[in-house]
Amino acid sequence: MKPVLLVDFGSTNTKVTAVDVENCCILGTAAAYTTVETDINEGLHNALKILEKTTGRLEFEERYACSSAAGGLKMISIGLVPELTAQASREASLGAGAKVWKTYSFNLTKGDMKEIEAYHPDIILLTGGTDGGNAECILYNARMLSELSYDCPIVLAGNRCAADECAEILGDRSVFICENVMPRLGELNIEPTQKQIREIFLKRIVQGKGLSEASDLVSGIIMPTPSAMLTAMELLSDGWEDSQGIGELVGVDLGGATTDVYSIAEGNPANMATVMKGIQEPYAKRSVEGDIGMRYSVEGILEAAGDRKLAKLSGLNRQKIPELVQFLAEHTDYIPDCEEMEKLDFALACAAVETAVARHAGTLEQVYTPCGLTFLQSGKDLRRVKNVVVTGGALIHAKHTEEIAAHALFDESTPGSLRPENARILIDRKYILAAMGLLSQHYPQAALEIMKKEIAYYGHKE
Repeated sequence: MKPVLLVDFGSTNTKVTAVDVENCCILGTAAAYTTVETDINEGLHNALKILEKTTGRLEFEERYACSSAAGGLKMISIGLVPELTAQASREASLGAGAKVWKTYSFNLTKGDMKEIEAYHPDIILLTGGTDGGNAECILYNARMLSELSYDCPIVLAGNRCAADECAEILGDRSVFICENVMPRLGELNIEPTQKQIREIFLKRIVQGKGLSEASDLVSGIIMPTPSAMLTAMELLSDGWEDSQGIGELVGVDLGGATTDVYSIAEGNPANMATVMKGIQEPYAKRSVEGDIGMRYSVEGILEAAGDRKLAKLSGLNRQKIPELVQFLAEHTDYIPDCEEMEKLDFALACAAVETAVARHAGTLEQVYTPCGLTFLQSGKDLRRVKNVVVTGGALIHAKHTEEIAAHALFDESTPGSLRPENARILIDRKYILAAMGLLSQHYPQAALEIMKKEIAYYGHKE
């Protein structure tokens, strides 16, 4: 047996997973409140004590950690055209595991700068222009950012012809020059930028937020938690060397504050009559719905779905829905203790999953041209994806997880939303995906085998 400890420092809970990498199995899992306000080691010690009750005392040969504590990795992205470089900038940030507060397009205004000053991001991603294309916008925005009152790491990933001049404008600030996220029109090149963002996270953000205090108990915080999740999804989908994965998938992580959606899929148009609009999205894509969450952002679910839909899903009186939702928003630690609130939680989870996946998936619209009917596709066509993987406390502890997860699927009432049409539901009951993303950095084969064993299949939804 070779025990390895995997730690996820979350905003609310510190989760620990013990695995045996020789036998490819989970030894135990546990969680305790994250004590980032005092000493982050306290929460870790508490979680380890709980774990020890299940596993007995283990001598871990290796310990690895990821983190979304202390607000996670807060970023803003800046580009030129909303549908092109600004979108590419956002995709790069999200894929690196960041929480993108806002994406700006065109020239930054004084109002924009006030917002950026107030938000105080951990990293700013500055892009704009294809290589050899427009340089005025990124240079103008560099001049605006040079007036920031604090030193925030700035990643330059725009027009390569303007990169050096932008760096000169930004002077003594922490500037990191990367390859252009969109070197040619419609062509994404986000991996170098994602790598740079993760390196900044490890070297600067972890230390600055006091998370480095856990270094005596772990070998190091090696990535943001969302990045670990995306890595796990890719491994589960694609497999490793001769070991097959499960194929293309959509993943949903429903939390109290946000809902993250992942897709590991090409998402190309289904037929010759469909034309792509905008940029080709990345094969491994992550989106974050900051207004969709089961407690802190529960009012966002009501706003997105409407009280009529929530009443229909729950069977509750429509007039009572806003009042009950407000109660949940004010009592974020509330666990349903009556049938009425259980029904509401079910409805909220269904609506959250449907809304988040619909925003993540591509859309299809009909356009009449001189040559006849044509379809315009924006984003990824996920209709042929055969796996939906769900995780997050609000889903894995729910009584009707598979019914909730089914709301990620295609709905004939909204045919323009390109969600999976016919997929099986897989549930991460032990909440191990982030841990497996961590483990895959050192033991990818073991991580894959554990996921294939542990992530439960709950039937085919058609």
